[in-house]
Amino acid sequence: MDALDRLAEPGLDLLRRVDTLLAAGAPEGHRVWPLLRRMQVLPGEALRNFLDLRPAPLAGAGHTIRRQVHGYDHACGALTDPVLWSGPAAAAYGQSRAMLLAHLDEGPESLVGRLEATAGYADALADWVEGSRLAVARALSDVIGSAEAVAVLAATSVTRDSSHSGPSSPGGAGAAEIAARVLAVLCVAYDGAETLLRQWAPSLAESPLRSAGIRSRRDSAGGLPGTRTTRVGW
Repeated sequence: MDALDRLAEPGLDLLRRVDTLLAAGAPEGHRVWPLLRRMQVLPGEALRNFLDLRPAPLAGAGHTIRRQVHGYDHACGALTDPVLWSGPAAAAYGQSRAMLLAHLDEGPESLVGRLEATAGYADALADWVEGSRLAVARALSDVIGSAEAVAVLAATSVTRDSSHSGPSSPGGAGAAEIAARVLAVLCVAYDGAETLLRQWAPSLAESPLRSAGIRSRRDSAGGLPGTRTTRVGW
């Protein structure tokens, strides 16, 4: 349980009240309007959705992906074992083997390179979730203890006077301010996620099999294919 988990219950209760007041509108020209248009969601629902994000599954995914690299190491080891044969067939096999080795584990565009990049992306996302949850927890802590929260609670109590409600009322203005603070932090958090995706996207692209090229009809010794002897050693 982190700081956001501890603040989730009072935070959701406050933002539920904020959502109720925002349904009646917000003060004209308030900074909450562009945030609402961008997020397309009220702060209470935005927080509920964000609470589902946890760093542990992403960090675990990174560890799991890295364990897959050992399987590729074994495959590469089998492909690098010396072969006791020679001739055109052996040369063709050697060329294919080298191409496959490069595809498996040679540089960032290889399969191993893509695995390591995917694990790194999972780690970066885990760090993003952890940092974002802390930022949201700080924002909730601030608004829960604010004067605006007192106005919102008063405006949404069962004994409230309906004549003092509306976007320009203390409760309505307080709700708009609380919503703006929470949505602003969430916007920054989601901007961070989009930035990570842009940064890592090139490293997460498909790894195509790199061709070794088309061989000449004549082998390296000048003979035509099939005119030389293949020798197999035991």
